[in-house]
Amino acid sequence: MAASSFKLAILGALFLLLLPLTTSALSSHYYSKSCPKLFKVVRPVMVKAIQKQARNGASILRLFFHDCFVNGCDASLLLDDTPTFTGEKTSRANNNSARGFDIIDDIKNAVEQACPGVVSCADILAIASLYSVQILGGPTWKLKLGRLDARTASLELANANLPPPFLDLDGLNKAFKKVGLSQKDMVVLSGGHTIGLARCISFRNHIYNDTDIDPKFAANRQKTCPRSGGDNNLAPLDTKSPRIFDNYYYKNLVRNRGLLHSDQAIYNGVDTDDLVLKYSKDECAFFEDFGKSMIKMGNIKPVDGTPLEIRKNCRVVN
Repeated sequence: MAASSFKLAILGALFLLLLPLTTSALSSHYYSKSCPKLFKVVRPVMVKAIQKQARNGASILRLFFHDCFVNGCDASLLLDDTPTFTGEKTSRANNNSARGFDIIDDIKNAVEQACPGVVSCADILAIASLYSVQILGGPTWKLKLGRLDARTASLELANANLPPPFLDLDGLNKAFKKVGLSQKDMVVLSGGHTIGLARCISFRNHIYNDTDIDPKFAANRQKTCPRSGGDNNLAPLDTKSPRIFDNYYYKNLVRNRGLLHSDQAIYNGVDTDDLVLKYSKDECAFFEDFGKSMIKMGNIKPVDGTPLEIRKNCRVVN
C-alpha cells in the first residue's frame, strides 16, 4: 500500500512538472502532440496577409520586437486597455504606428479551431514573425515555443523600454542591454529594418538636421516629409528593396542612407562599423546571425511573479 502511494506521488509530481505553468523551458517540439498542425495553420494566414500588403510582414515582426522588449515575450502588447490598466498600444513607440493586430486575431481564430485553448498568443506572435521573415525571402531559425500570455500590460514600461528612433549608439546599446541583448544582437536585429516603412515624424529630424546622411537621399525624402505637417507620410526603411528581406539595409548604411537617426548611428565612425560592413557584403552571415538573435530575443522571459495564462482572445484576458 505504501509503495503504491509512493508511486502515485511520483506520478503526480511528474504531471505537475509537465504542466505549462511557466515559460522557463521553451522547446522546438512544445506543441508536437497538443497541436501538431500548428505551423500548417499559421503559415497560410501569414501568406494571405503578406500577399494583401507586403508591409504586413514588417508590421508583425515589429510587434514581436515591441512585445519582447516590454516585460518579456508575453503578448502583453496585444492587450487592449481596460478599466484597471492602460496597455502598450498607445505608448510613444506604438501609438498610430503599431499594426497587424487583426492578423494575429485571424491566426488565433484559426488556431483555436484546430487546437482550442492550447496555443498562447505569445507563441502565435513568435511563429507569425518567423513566417513574416521567411515569406519575404529571409532566413529561418529553429523556433522555440512554450510561452504563456500576460494578464496585464504596462504603458509605463513600454515608454521606458522601447528604443525611440533618435537614439545614438550608446543609447541603443543601453536599451538592448536592459533586456539582455548584446551590441551584436542590436546590430543584427536592426537589420529587420530591411523591410517595412516609417512615418515622417520618426525621421524628419534626421533628414533635415543631421550631417551623417547622403544629401541627395535627404533631399529625396524631404519631398514627402515636409518640415511641418505630414507626420504620418510613409517612406521605406530600405529604399532599394523594402518588400524583400535581404542585406540592403546595411548596404544603405554604408552609403549614409539610413532613414532613421538610430539606423545610421550604427555606421557612423563607431565600433559597430565593421559588423555593418560585414553584413553589407555577406548576406549569408547576416541571415545566420539574425536567426540566432531572434532566438535569443524570443527567450526573454516575463518578470518573475507576472500572472500568466493562455488567452482565448489575444486582446483580452480570460
